[in-house]
Amino acid sequence: MEHAILVSLMERAGSGYELARRFDRSIGYFWSASHQQIYRTLKRMADVGWVNQEVVYQDARPDKKVYRPSTEGQKALRAWISEKTGETNSRATLAVKLRGASYGDAGALVEQFTQYRDTALRQLAVYREIEARDFPDAESLTGRALHQYLVLRAGILEEQTLAEWCSEVIARLTGVLKQPHKPENAREEAQPAHPR
Repeated sequence: MEHAILVSLMERAGSGYELARRFDRSIGYFWSASHQQIYRTLKRMADVGWVNQEVVYQDARPDKKVYRPSTEGQKALRAWISEKTGETNSRATLAVKLRGASYGDAGALVEQFTQYRDTALRQLAVYREIEARDFPDAESLTGRALHQYLVLRAGILEEQTLAEWCSEVIARLTGVLKQPHKPENAREEAQPAHPR
């Protein structure tokens, strides 16, 4: 949760409410979090020094706290993006890491996506073996056998899609990594991005 929040705050500083709304409209599609979880996590992150908060005074409304990643938070995010977590990576974790790739080591992500793709391909091979062994004439299935086959098809399609997605990510990141690098200005603190 902390790293998903850091990615969002690197993109644009904001209050807990603004962050929760952003989660609802973007990161939340692949990393779910309730508003209460976000507020609790922001407090914990402030306590350990991963975010800085600024109180913004408002005339007709309660003051709001605007959060930005601290230098320590940025370091933690970079380390997490590069961290090899083996086959325990979930699709949601990889999606958050990919979303934050520009704040870390995209090369390390290529290795992680390669491992995830290989895991998906191994599982796909198992499903294909079951399909060939147990359902050689899939078009004529009915009843319980059809139902079992359709569940297996869901697994096949899911692993196939995951492998294709990983291959696309690997190809695109590898292509970007081979291009001449234009250094970005180093920043001590994340700056708010312009609204889209």
